[in-house]
Amino acid sequence: MSKSFSNFADLASFVAASRGNDAQVEAYAGAFIEYEEMAKMSIVDEPERAEMPDPEQVRAAVEMMMQTMFDVLRDTRMERYAQDLAWGFAHSFHTVAKRVEGYEDDAAKRLGDLARSYDPSESYATDLEDTQLLCQTLQGCREALECMRDHASEVYRVETGKPFSPVKGSRVSSSLTASMIDARDYLASRARERREQFNPEGPVVAFSGGQVWEDDQLLWRGLDSIKARVPEMILATTAQTKGCDAIAQAWAAARGVKVILFRLDRRLGAKAAFVRNDRLLALKPVEAVICEGSGIQMNLAQKLRQAGVPLHVVKLDQQTLRPAADASRQRMGAMSHGR
Repeated sequence: MSKSFSNFADLASFVAASRGNDAQVEAYAGAFIEYEEMAKMSIVDEPERAEMPDPEQVRAAVEMMMQTMFDVLRDTRMERYAQDLAWGFAHSFHTVAKRVEGYEDDAAKRLGDLARSYDPSESYATDLEDTQLLCQTLQGCREALECMRDHASEVYRVETGKPFSPVKGSRVSSSLTASMIDARDYLASRARERREQFNPEGPVVAFSGGQVWEDDQLLWRGLDSIKARVPEMILATTAQTKGCDAIAQAWAAARGVKVILFRLDRRLGAKAAFVRNDRLLALKPVEAVICEGSGIQMNLAQKLRQAGVPLHVVKLDQQTLRPAADASRQRMGAMSHGR
């Protein structure tokens, strides 16, 4: 039976009712919560009653937007461009979320200044309340946009087999926390949240490899075996966009594992890669996987071995796991779990 729709919202509602994914539904429900009845969108706007959009409609709209591009171009001469177009959609969510984050940071700075300069006047109290409301409104919008971006990124990963990664900057997301009580508590909570996003707490597994690699199944099996031993692991990679690191990031996206990307600081010149290795080592990884690549991988493997980190070495010619000859041999074993 055919069904017609007069607007996109009705179509999104229909799709939301017919399609369900418990994890996605839960993520959207957590990101679109309204903790305050009032909203304030900018420093000059008055507080107003404005609801968040329906999370189910938004979820359906994001999925349709991404999926339709792949569907309509599939098996046509334009199919090769679907990936680039879908990446642009996902990146647009990332770009807008970063812009809102900048507004949020400005509001938080203003809130901090107000909290440090107490004034018993009524105008001060109003200004403090309005600025805190602005922070909370912008935080909620940012987290909703991040949820939409993460969903678009997952559709992109499923369709292309590659993790979405923005050109610049880190990609982090979170769920909303309980509403804040006063300005100082709000700022402290926000600071803790941002520290956790960029410095997540948990056992770190270091990973690095060359840009030419064929056997992705081997790396997936190996990382699965490590995750079975370290369920709360965080993957720290050297952030290359091809080869081993790209395979590891695709695995992390599929398994829901947090990733820390250690990009090269080009300002450091020839020593940039070695400084990156030192920074990765400073996380005190509990385990590491090094796939044969260049001298950079050899340098990192040497430093990990000297630090006593349990180390897996994968050779390029054999592409099989070879535990390094160190004191951690007893802990490692072969990469045996299936993808």
